[in-house]
Amino acid sequence: MPEITINNQKVTVEEGQTILTAARSIGINIPTLCFLEGYEPLGACRVCLVELAGGKTLVPSCSTPVTDGMEVYTNSKRVRQARKTVVELLLSEHEGDCQLCDRAEDCELKELAYELGIRDVHYEGEKPEQLIDESTPALVRDSGKCIKCRRCITACNTIQGVGALFPQYRGYRTTISPAFASDLESVACVQCGQCAAVCPVGAISEYAHTDSVWEALDDPSKFVVVQTAPAIRAALGECFDYPAGTLVTGKMTAALRHMGFDRVFDTNFTADLTIMEEGNELLSRLKKALKDKEEVALPQFSSCSPGWINFVEYYYPQFIPNVSTCKSPQQMFGAVAKTYLAELEGVDPKDMVVVSIMPCTAKKFECRRDEMNDSGYQDVDYVLTTRELGQMIKGAGIDFRSLEDEEMDKPLGTSSGAADIFANTGGVMEAAVRTAYELVTGRELPMEKLHIGPIVGLEGVKEAKLKIEKPLPDWDFLDGAELNVAVAHGLGNAAKVLEAIASGKADYHFVEVMTCPGGCIGGGGQPRYTDNAVRQARINAIYQEDEGKKLRKSHENPEIIELYKKFLERPLGEKSHHLLHTLYKEKETV
Repeated sequence: MPEITINNQKVTVEEGQTILTAARSIGINIPTLCFLEGYEPLGACRVCLVELAGGKTLVPSCSTPVTDGMEVYTNSKRVRQARKTVVELLLSEHEGDCQLCDRAEDCELKELAYELGIRDVHYEGEKPEQLIDESTPALVRDSGKCIKCRRCITACNTIQGVGALFPQYRGYRTTISPAFASDLESVACVQCGQCAAVCPVGAISEYAHTDSVWEALDDPSKFVVVQTAPAIRAALGECFDYPAGTLVTGKMTAALRHMGFDRVFDTNFTADLTIMEEGNELLSRLKKALKDKEEVALPQFSSCSPGWINFVEYYYPQFIPNVSTCKSPQQMFGAVAKTYLAELEGVDPKDMVVVSIMPCTAKKFECRRDEMNDSGYQDVDYVLTTRELGQMIKGAGIDFRSLEDEEMDKPLGTSSGAADIFANTGGVMEAAVRTAYELVTGRELPMEKLHIGPIVGLEGVKEAKLKIEKPLPDWDFLDGAELNVAVAHGLGNAAKVLEAIASGKADYHFVEVMTCPGGCIGGGGQPRYTDNAVRQARINAIYQEDEGKKLRKSHENPEIIELYKKFLERPLGEKSHHLLHTLYKEKETV
């Protein structure tokens, strides 16, 4: 273990560490604009330059490994001046109006310029051509704000394995964009928003629905209802300076009422509904395969994550039959709201506006899909990200931190703890297994705190085996069967699972895939900046929410039972098939 000196402070570090990680381990912050935790450093932005004793040139700390006896200075006059020059040069090409930019509050470039004492840019000259790309329903690109840090490329290519963004051209003409500097609409972009989540400036952001939502709220002829995804309650607080992972469910509910929504509901309700449909769909496939010996598509894949659905349609269309036909909880909610709820409230569905609060930019795309109108109308009208909701609450002059907790409305606001954990990687799988196991055996899942240990945590691909013993008579063909399940988060990890299945190296019955690292808690619409420490804090909060509920299994939700009794009749029935299920199809890639 080499011993080095950083700013006259001796420290022993692990072999292979970089100067950047060594400095951070002892509380010394070296600024960066291109570095992403856990991924190959690029050294592209040159903001992290440091001085080595006896060195002729400054070196990038993110990509320079430590050596025994090394003496490092992170804040010398030479370093400060070099950093200041680098940032001024970035600002000289940055076509950004901070007064109007949606990143005004959390722009890393602006914050760094302030910290370095830059009050004027001394370099003037030609700026690259500014191109605004609004071609997709989910994302907006502004090339004029791009500082070419390449974080988005790491997110799109290394983490997600999608490859929609690359450097185009060379030198001063370099742009970060799809091939041939075309629009995102022209390439296989899954619209997950991980590029927007890591962008340090405002070069990529979500397509805003805020004005449309305010317009609906201001229209007295509209009955506006809102649903809130489970991941929001563990992240929204960060917009108001709460620590990551602070649960703000009650304050969020109160804020939405203050904003003027006619009803405040919970996407968790339809997460429970999803489990009823998806769990029974899995059991139906298993029965056909194992008892009736029919040809059936196994493993069954979860279908809650729209970026993942896009990924399959683009890159692995051979697996489309394996994807659950269940719509996501967001879309199930819209279909139920504009039928069942509209009838209960005595509201004409054409006058109902359904707004979703989601951690995911791809949800903006999903609600516009041609398949999502089985209520007779567009099932979900508008989608706000967590960031957009935070902005709207502030814009409404609501003092979020002083709000008293409030309860969500019924019936679509009642949910189980199983629905809460949909926010976490492994959560959909665990929720489904809690219900499916009990439906098959009549017994509660024999796990501590009802958690399935092997599928909890941030490992990219997780596996578990579940042995079925002494099932109920209708399921005796499963006696002694061992069900293999897998969980993947991040599309790069999903691709590994798909390739293993395709090559015959893996044999699963059920696979959960979440588009974003960590699951929905790490979605592209969540408060920035999301690293593994933040993801874990949010995950812990969601498990806390689940464990604090008396009702922890989807099939025991009394409002779900009532919904089937009064409206849907039964899982996988004719009405639920019409409203809650859909099919997907292959998309062409460029």
